[in-house]
Amino acid sequence: MAYKVPLFDLNYTRDEEEAVLGVIRSGWISMGPKTRELEERFAAHVGAKHAVALSSGTAALHLALAALGVGEGDEVIVPSLTFVATVNSIRYVRATPVFAEIKGSQDLSLDPDDVRRRITPRTRAILAVHYAGFACDMDALRKIAREHSLYLIEDAAHAPASLHDGRHLGALGDVGCFSFFSNKNMTCAEGGMLVTDNEEVAGRARLMRSHGMTTVSYDRARGHAADYDVVEEGFNYRLDDLRASLALVQLDKLEADVKRRRDFRNRYIEALRGLNTIQLPFLDHPHPSSHYIFPVLLGEGGRTRRDQVREILAARGIQTSVHYPAAHRLSIFQPFATPLPRTEHVADHEITLPLHGSMQPSEIEYVIENLAQALS
Repeated sequence: MAYKVPLFDLNYTRDEEEAVLGVIRSGWISMGPKTRELEERFAAHVGAKHAVALSSGTAALHLALAALGVGEGDEVIVPSLTFVATVNSIRYVRATPVFAEIKGSQDLSLDPDDVRRRITPRTRAILAVHYAGFACDMDALRKIAREHSLYLIEDAAHAPASLHDGRHLGALGDVGCFSFFSNKNMTCAEGGMLVTDNEEVAGRARLMRSHGMTTVSYDRARGHAADYDVVEEGFNYRLDDLRASLALVQLDKLEADVKRRRDFRNRYIEALRGLNTIQLPFLDHPHPSSHYIFPVLLGEGGRTRRDQVREILAARGIQTSVHYPAAHRLSIFQPFATPLPRTEHVADHEITLPLHGSMQPSEIEYVIENLAQALS
């Protein structure tokens, strides 16, 4: 179905076309100089010492855990209100996900008090998700991690350009993980980035992304390395220069994209905050966000009412989504499920409205008008 107002649209121009053509004309399209340039620029952008470009944000999460040595018998505390990839990455290393609560309807991020209650002798890491680009309570989470000698991993897939006390999200814990999937603030179709200040973790991640090999194809093709060894269990998680070239252009556009999203979010809030039938999360959040998505919560009616509102909007050409079905309710994670009433309430009442940098003010007004009608 072609929507009058899509949930997301690409912010691509001739700049991206020219970037890809440049790589094709260079004669080298797999991982090479453009990927290295992206790593250097992204590390500088977030203020981390190391950045490792990868094939997806999921790969970044997997290698973050693997490079830190998290494995079978270990527990990782994680929110249930997240995309399934966050929890899947814990299972990739055969660790156990321990689901924790969000703060509530006004703040959909991990609750540090509940994190503290769920720590056991087997806990090795906290995997915090910066939902919608809004920073978790990183001061509290870092304090808990220090007190219990735990790793703190940031799932910053929603959060390029988001800040906490002037520092970029992703660079506050032991490892940060970003996604460049097609609907993200900066996208190259598929791709991700792992950032860290830990040289050993970065080195292990670089080895594991390319089969555990001590040299990469670009070095061998250019005559810089004629031989290699395999010193680590590895995967094929490389990013290629075609996609790296797209990500470099998108990085240049990121600041302007976030500004437009912020302006549109403010317009949504101005128009909707007076409606007593919905709640608007993160209204009083103190830190700058990437404004990746705009979630609203229906006040009553649960999934049935939520789905009815979405159907009305869809019939009027407005695409919406749900972020997210609670992960602990999914069949694959039933062995680890635990009651999470705050998370379950949000999962049953949340609607994600269109928000992206390519929107027009008239589209925002159209969504506002029709949402008000659907709610009444």
